[in-house]
Amino acid sequence: MRLSPETVMKLIGYWPPYLGAGIKVLGFNKDFTEIKVRMRQRWHNTNYVGTHFGGNLYSMADPFFMFILMKHLAKDHIVWDKAANIDFVSPGKGDVFATFSISLEQIQAIREQAALERKVEPIFSVEIVDKHNTVIARVKKTLYVRQKKKEQ
Repeated sequence: MRLSPETVMKLIGYWPPYLGAGIKVLGFNKDFTEIKVRMRQRWHNTNYVGTHFGGNLYSMADPFFMFILMKHLAKDHIVWDKAANIDFVSPGKGDVFATFSISLEQIQAIREQAALERKVEPIFSVEIVDKHNTVIARVKKTLYVRQKKKEQ
């Protein structure tokens, strides 16, 4: 039995890596095109110089674009994370936040491109910010989307 992306969003905070890192999904919109996430700074996710551990900042950004596309495309498409890049902009202290968003228009364009080319590798970006909206890190994610083979 596969869980729906909405159920996964409600439970992901209890997954040990996210629980330990202090990562929590704050919410998502009704059409599941936007997900808001927070990570609290704790002693066990702080590095030697007193800022957020970079690996946890990346973890915070890891699955959410994929979850959005899976919700909208998974019946007819395979959706995977393919590559990522993180640029650490400024020291992260305290709570940090990220909002992952893919518009319905972007999703439709990906669907159409995959129908024509069979696979597509869209790139999405998100900024991780602190409570003052200072950019802590920029994450770029490349996803792999392929139309499933039609059964004959």
